[in-house]
Amino acid sequence: MKSPRKTLLGAVLCCSTCMLLVSIAGALPTPRATQGQSDAQAKIVVNSNLVILPVTVKDSAGNLVPDLRRDEFRVLEDNVEQRIDVFTAEAFPLSVVILIDNDLKDKDAAAVQASLDSILLGLSDQDEAEVCRFDQFFHPGKGFTTDQDKLRTELKRTKLDTEPSVGPPGGPFNGPVINNHSVVDQQAVNPSEQLIKGQPTKGLDDAVYAASQLLRDRNRGRRRLIVLISDGIDGGKKFNTFSYDQVVHTLLAENVTVYSLAAPSALLERRVSPLDRTVSRLIRYADATGGEVYHATKEHSLEEFYSRLTEEARYEYTLAYSPRGTNPANDYHTVEVRIRREGLNVKTRQGYFTGAIPTGSAP
Repeated sequence: MKSPRKTLLGAVLCCSTCMLLVSIAGALPTPRATQGQSDAQAKIVVNSNLVILPVTVKDSAGNLVPDLRRDEFRVLEDNVEQRIDVFTAEAFPLSVVILIDNDLKDKDAAAVQASLDSILLGLSDQDEAEVCRFDQFFHPGKGFTTDQDKLRTELKRTKLDTEPSVGPPGGPFNGPVINNHSVVDQQAVNPSEQLIKGQPTKGLDDAVYAASQLLRDRNRGRRRLIVLISDGIDGGKKFNTFSYDQVVHTLLAENVTVYSLAAPSALLERRVSPLDRTVSRLIRYADATGGEVYHATKEHSLEEFYSRLTEEARYEYTLAYSPRGTNPANDYHTVEVRIRREGLNVKTRQGYFTGAIPTGSAP
C-alpha cells in the first residue's frame, strides 16, 4: 500500500503538470491562423464564404495610391451595396505561375530569354513560383518553390528556341486535369513540326487554363497570379479544349489574376493598336481578372515590367465581404468597386462565378 505522503506527492506533481500544459497551451497560437499571418489574412483563410477582391488604385499619372481608408471604398455586387468585412492594404505573399510563350519569333524569343533572370528581382523570399511554357501544348514546370536559386536555375534552362514541342506520346497526360479531362489536345505531332520554330499554331487558352489549375490549391492567404508572356496569338478551337469564356469562368472562380506582357513584335513589327486582334487575348484576360497588360517597346523593357507588376500585385488593397441582398442562385455575380476620392482609377475583377467550373470541349 502506498504511503499517504507518496500519494500526496503524486497528486501535487500531476496537478503541476496539468497547470504547466494549460499554460503552454495558452501560449500556443490559435489554430485559425498560421504563424506570421495577420488578422486580415487569417479571416480570409478561415472564412471560405468571403468574396475576395484584390483592388489596385492609381492616380492619373499611373502611380499607386497607398493611403486610402476603408470608408473611401464602396463595393457593389449585382448593383447591391455590400458591407466590407475585411479591409487591408498590407502586402500579401504571391503564388505565381510564370507562363512563357514557347512559340515566339526569333527576335521576341531572344528578348524574352535575356529578360528572364529579372523576374526574380520582383519576388521576395515569401513568394512561390513555378515556371511553365506553352506552344501547341502546355509544359508544366517542376512545381512551386520559394527557393530563388532553384528558380534561377530553371529559368536559365528555359530555352525558347530549341526545345521540341511534343505532346504526350500515347501515354497518360502529365499535366493538370479536371474531372479526369486533360487540358491539352493530345493529337499527334508530325516529326517535321516538332521543333518550336516549325509550330503552325498554339493553344493559349488551354495554357492559361492549365496554369489556373496549378494555382487552385494554393493558400487563400496568397495572391494567385499568372504572368503571361506572349505575342497573344492563339490557335482557336482547333488547338484548344477550352474556350476563352470557359477559361475566364475558371480564373474568376479560383480568384486568379492575369498580368500579360506582350512581346515586342506584337506591336512594333505589326504596327498595330493595342486593340488589335492579335494581342486582344492578353488584354481581355487581364481586364476580366483585374490585372494589367504591358507592352514591351524600345522605351519600356520587359525587365522593368516584372518588378512593376509584382509590386502592384503585392501592394493591392484587399477587400472581402459576405454577399448580402443578392440572389445566391445566380451562377454569375457582377462586382464593382467605387472610390469616394475623385480622380482615381480603380481596377479589380469584373465579377465571380458560383456555378460548376467548366470541364472542356471548346464550342
